[in-house]
Amino acid sequence: MKHLYRLLGHLLLGCVSLGFAAAMLLAAANLAPGGWLTAAAVFVAEPAGAGEILESCFSAAGPTQGSPASIAIQAVTSSPAPAAVPEQDDAGSAAGNEEAAEPSPSPSPTPASTPSPERPDDAGDIESQTYGQGSGDGYVTLAAGSIKNSTSNPDSVLADAAGAGLPFSIALNSDEPQVLILHTHATECYQPWDDLWYDPDFAARSLDTSVNMCAVGAVMTDVLNEAGINTLHDETLHDSPSYTESYGRSAETARSYLEQYPSIKVILDVHRDAIERDGTRIKPLTQIDGEDTAQVMIIAGCNNGSTVVLPDWEKNLGFAAAWEAEMETLYPGLTRPVLCGYRFYNQDVTTGSLLIEIGGHANTLDEALRAGEYAARALASLFGAA
Repeated sequence: MKHLYRLLGHLLLGCVSLGFAAAMLLAAANLAPGGWLTAAAVFVAEPAGAGEILESCFSAAGPTQGSPASIAIQAVTSSPAPAAVPEQDDAGSAAGNEEAAEPSPSPSPTPASTPSPERPDDAGDIESQTYGQGSGDGYVTLAAGSIKNSTSNPDSVLADAAGAGLPFSIALNSDEPQVLILHTHATECYQPWDDLWYDPDFAARSLDTSVNMCAVGAVMTDVLNEAGINTLHDETLHDSPSYTESYGRSAETARSYLEQYPSIKVILDVHRDAIERDGTRIKPLTQIDGEDTAQVMIIAGCNNGSTVVLPDWEKNLGFAAAWEAEMETLYPGLTRPVLCGYRFYNQDVTTGSLLIEIGGHANTLDEALRAGEYAARALASLFGAA
């Protein structure tokens, strides 16, 4: 009888093993590479644990896991479909005055300073520079601030457009969104420590929305909403996992919001710059209220009739000039001259579409957050908010 029980026990164990093997084959298609090995290892030590792994992989897969549409959406977006809630080519590498080396509201992040590690032998230097305003040929002088003319148009043409004022009106304390903030190059981020050197292996990119451009956008969104300007913030990582065609993807995002919320007048694409000179990274810096603050720069595109088609570019420039003047009036030294050039940057979407660079890759996040807050305060003031 003992031998019979032993034989029955072996048969039962064999059936269980065969059942697990079949389950593992079915799960293999849904587990990440190496995942089935993990499940197998867990089964040896604890069969119940392997069952939990298999159950989670099947439930996570869902009936449409393999569809190309769902894969594409997961690869491009990091946030759900737009919802109304009150509340660069790389622009950074192309926009600087020096030679250069990208919707649900979230609370403003509180950055923690990263201790500076020991400086490696191959570290590069960082230099602070305060950019002044331009004047004379090639510049348009505003009541406060200036515009750098990087087009073939006479300065007078840009001056006329700059003097036209806002081409739209903003409804204060409205239930309908007025402003959309997004990031074509959302993964752009900042220097992680205060010391004036950088790690050449640090690309100044991050998927972490608490330290990349989404953090700056969140601060700007909070300021505008608190001022009574209904603002949406889209945190889609348009440049991840692929940098190519990120502007095409952000254009689709902008048009999707406009279709759902035609009340939107202003679309701000918030970036950071990337200024380098002979291997030294330059951080545009000023002081406001005694604190280091990154300088900002607006980029307004210009129509050239062929490769850059922006029929309403003068209206965008009028908006850029008004915002520039307000920032420099309230916070002297905050801005670099507005750059007006043959840049597209999806500025055909609305007459209130602009790209703004908040600091550069050599600035710290703290410096950039201050700059974003001041830029948003000036924008609220321009729109008539108290």
